[in-house]
Amino acid sequence: MKVAVIKEAAPGERRVALVPEAVAKLRAAGVEVLVESGAGDCAWFTDGAYAEAGASIVSGAEAAEADAILMVGRPDEQAISRLRPGQAVLGMLAPLADPALAARLAAAGVTAISLDLIPRTLSRAQTMDALSSQANIAGYKAAVLAAATFGRFFPLLITAAGTARPTKMLVLGTGVAGLQAIGTGRRLGAVVTAYDVRPETKAEVESLGATFLELTAVGPAAGDGGYARALTEDERQAQQDELTAHIARHDVVITTAQVPGRRPPVLVTADALKSMAAGSVVIDMGASDLGGNVEGSQPEQTVTTENGVTVIGAGRLPSTMPAAASAMYARNVSSLLLYLVKDGKLALDLSDALQAGVVISHDGSVIHPALAKPGAEPPEPASASEPAGGAARVDGAAD
Repeated sequence: MKVAVIKEAAPGERRVALVPEAVAKLRAAGVEVLVESGAGDCAWFTDGAYAEAGASIVSGAEAAEADAILMVGRPDEQAISRLRPGQAVLGMLAPLADPALAARLAAAGVTAISLDLIPRTLSRAQTMDALSSQANIAGYKAAVLAAATFGRFFPLLITAAGTARPTKMLVLGTGVAGLQAIGTGRRLGAVVTAYDVRPETKAEVESLGATFLELTAVGPAAGDGGYARALTEDERQAQQDELTAHIARHDVVITTAQVPGRRPPVLVTADALKSMAAGSVVIDMGASDLGGNVEGSQPEQTVTTENGVTVIGAGRLPSTMPAAASAMYARNVSSLLLYLVKDGKLALDLSDALQAGVVISHDGSVIHPALAKPGAEPPEPASASEPAGGAARVDGAAD
């Protein structure tokens, strides 16, 4: 079986699907690895490093002929036009955000495998959980970005020139990204408070040395599969009203709520931004073309409000740390491939819950339950939470 790593086409995408370290593991399983020349350049993995690890460096046209195409993101129209029936495509395809993509891949006769649909409640899927590995990167970078942007010190400093109080940081959402942001903020010296609609995350927050914010306006909102349930409109409004008062007392706010295929919930309103002091910083990790967690935020843009609050739409933070993010993602991809490959060939068993969770099209049909049923809807939006993760994952230990 031949698998090919191709250059990512999405604007600003610097990650690569496999790193040289992963090549040897796949070769040992009977998988031949092709790498499009220059595929790893933006993450500082050279063609020579791949060749030394046992990969074949090929042109884009040669890579397109492989049995399986490995990607970080999703194929664009040009890449789809080159696919042939029987090929497989692996990547974070985000089919819930664009169900038409699954239909196009099915029409092309392609077996499409989406790592962002890994069933996260299966213990054997942890090493394949690309969402968690990339959320770890994003949470870390969000805290570092906040520290670099904020015009004051993060830690308490006592100097001959005076004392600088520590930064007060608020993290909204305590899933994998949120926990990593909390841990990193604490290591940088900030006084950190965190909020989540799932009260069971309080212990994880406190284990990192942060304070858990308990709102009286919203009851427990734990849902299935480690996600928060959708709040009612009344609950959302009550949540936002009470949060606004707390937001005003913080120097830095990091929001982490992302919902597959749907507009993220607004957690920081325009009124909340107006209540913050000049020089405050808000990092919106939920920012995307569908919207964001912060009213007025723009994806991949920095906006300064009239009262001097800096709002950063930071929905693509893993791509800003391409070497680390690629290394983690490569472990996810290689783990999934090794799970799917038997005797050097892709051997699908759709009765397996893990495989049924990630395969979205096969044999000319869209087969994923969330996409195949007429009128099927993506999951309802959660509130101040992206998928949950244990404290052991904060530093990427699970990856």
